[in-house]
This record gives sequence, C-alpha cells and structure tokens, in this order.
Amino acid sequence: MVQTTNNSTENAKYTLSIQVSLNGFSFCIVNSNIEIIKLERENFGIQLSPEQVLEKIKLAFDQNQNLKQNFSTIEVIYQNDLYSLVPKALFDPEALGEYLKYTTKVLSTDFIVYDELNPYELMNVYIPYTNINNFFFETFGAFTYKHTTSILLEHILYKEKNNDIPVVYAHMSLKYFDLIVIDKGKLILSNSYPHETKEDFLYYLLFVTEQLRLNPEEFKLFFLGDITKDSDYYAIAHTYIRTVAFGNRNNSITLSPEIQPIEPHQHFTLLSHF
Repeated sequence: MVQTTNNSTENAKYTLSIQVSLNGFSFCIVNSNIEIIKLERENFGIQLSPEQVLEKIKLAFDQNQNLKQNFSTIEVIYQNDLYSLVPKALFDPEALGEYLKYTTKVLSTDFIVYDELNPYELMNVYIPYTNINNFFFETFGAFTYKHTTSILLEHILYKEKNNDIPVVYAHMSLKYFDLIVIDKGKLILSNSYPHETKEDFLYYLLFVTEQLRLNPEEFKLFFLGDITKDSDYYAIAHTYIRTVAFGNRNNSITLSPEIQPIEPHQHFTLLSHF
C-alpha cells in the first residue's frame, strides 16, 4: 500500500525519489520533462542502525544543496528484508503482524504497512523505518512510500507475463540480494539473502534453483542493481549457469548531460517507476 499525506506546494516542479537501506541511500531528482537532473548515492560500507541511517540522511539534507529545492512530489523507497508476500485472497489487513512473525522479529511498537500489487493479486506486508518516515513528514509534510520488492515484482511480472521459460532475477545490493523466480508468467519465489562473498551468493542461488528443480542449462539468470560484467559474482554465476545476462527497466529514462551514463540494470528500483 502506498502511504501518502497531502500538503504539497503547487508551484514546485521537481520530483525527489530517495531509496533507503541500512547500507546506504540514493536519490534522484526529476524535472517536469521527466528528465533526471541529479542522481547520487552514498554507500555506508557497513550496515548501520535505523537511527544511524537517519543521522546520515539529516546530514545529507543539511549539506547537499540539491536536496534543498522545493519538491512537488517526494517518493521514498525502503529496501530491507522485513517483508512477506501474501496472496490477496488470504490477506487480512487486521493481521499484518501474523504474516511477518515467522521470518522477522516483530516488536509491539513496529509500524507495519502493505503495498498492493495490481493486477497480480499479491500483497507485500513490510516494516518501514518509522524514524525516517517521521523525518520526511516533518521536513516535507507530503510524501509517498513503497518497498523495493513491490517495485521489482511489478516490473518483472509484467515483463515475463508471456514467457514460457523459467527465469531467475538477482537484484544485487551491498550486503544482501533479492532473488525472484518466475515460471510461465507466475511468481514461484521471492526472497532476500545475505552475502559477504561471491560464494555466499552462489550457495543461495544454487540451493534455491535446486530445490525448485530448475535446470541450470535451461533457465535464464538476469542480474539487476549494483553489479557489473567484470564482477566476481557475474563470473561465478556464469561458471554454473549457462545463460547469464543483465535485466532492463521497462521504462526509458532521460539523463541530463551532467550525469554519467548508467546501464539499464543499475539503480533499477529507484528509476523504474518514472
């Protein structure tokens, strides 16, 4: 469920999208012509607490002049593994904590929300970072937020709806990765796994595909996110999987001349919703 408050300034013409995780954050600014005029990222190098991440964000908003503009729309994307997918037919909005308690330590003070994934009859139940939400509310008064997994699934399910071949998507970030498996247009698996080394990644990839009885000679593996072709992760995957490639955003974006070109699989969740 996209959460929204409404108190925006009509004269502003810029959209700010910011993606937040415990390992870093990134943001982009889009003008009224749907041109990305700023794109920046800060990796923390280690996983911080939500309180430490908030201090990093406050510092960025205090020192970065690009973040001091008057924005008409503010979109926040939360990237964490505090989520669970629920078929819409089984979903009860009064039982949100029940969907998370077997995979996530849920505190009585946790604020639990959900995104509805249309037309896929799925609900993504997750925990955003309340302290960071409060900061954006105090700063802007108006913002919308969503989970990265919701964005990934909406785009991947749409892209693969007519594909008869099993496909596996690995969305890479600093300390963990999202693994999504689609077969004949249907979601088979969506989960997040930690990694420190390429061997960690390979273990989870091969374990999942073996459990799902996917033949590495037949299914296709697509990388998204923070990875390049010269990465050790790409190389080790190619050793065991016949077909390895990079995925693409479903949309086309325009970058201002000041921004270095980026590959279609990079900043996937930050840039896919324009």
